[in-house]
Amino acid sequence: MGSKNKLRRFKENETFSNVFQPTRDELVESQFKLKGQWRTEVFKNNNPLVLELGCGKGEYSVALAQKYPDKNFIGIDIKGARFWRGAKTAIENGISNVAFLRTQIELIDHAFAEGEVDEIWITFPDPQIKYKRTKHRMTNATFLERYKKILKPDGVVNLKTDSEFMHGYTLGLLHGAGHEVLYANHNVYKQEGSPEEVTSIQTFYESQYLEQNKAITYIRFKIK
Repeated sequence: MGSKNKLRRFKENETFSNVFQPTRDELVESQFKLKGQWRTEVFKNNNPLVLELGCGKGEYSVALAQKYPDKNFIGIDIKGARFWRGAKTAIENGISNVAFLRTQIELIDHAFAEGEVDEIWITFPDPQIKYKRTKHRMTNATFLERYKKILKPDGVVNLKTDSEFMHGYTLGLLHGAGHEVLYANHNVYKQEGSPEEVTSIQTFYESQYLEQNKAITYIRFKIK
């Protein structure tokens, strides 16, 4: 993407009512004004709050919002020029139950209050295969602790990935730490009876993976 395109999208994001871009200081040094207030201040209802972490272009968040109008969705990514597409699509189509937050996933517990979130989706994250990159894997123990803090006691996490490595790493970590695995499958589109909410929505790249007969894995779990 050219620099002019990026700048244009950054500027346009600033005009979107469904995009929130707090600075790091706003999150870390002071109480973020929407922390604990997302339902009342942004969505104006008390529906369940669902996050998509590392939402990329935002297409999955938008599709979830369309499919589940009785839930509120927030796509989170540090790259605002990417989720610009999802934010714009939502505005153009009057989809009011989805918003986008530009921040680092490491700061997630500064953006949401304890027990504020009902569900988390992690869709096709970078598996960070090299050992030195373990700290960046979005299902490592440190990240799970952050998620646990903002999730309700019965809140769930969904991991959907094309990476067998990420699938196996996460399953091993979950079992080793005593977390509750509710569902796991290493080829969710080939498994009869797979959760409909997992197979009915696909990203652009996911569709390409499926055309190449690449397995899509899925885990649904609770953090204990």
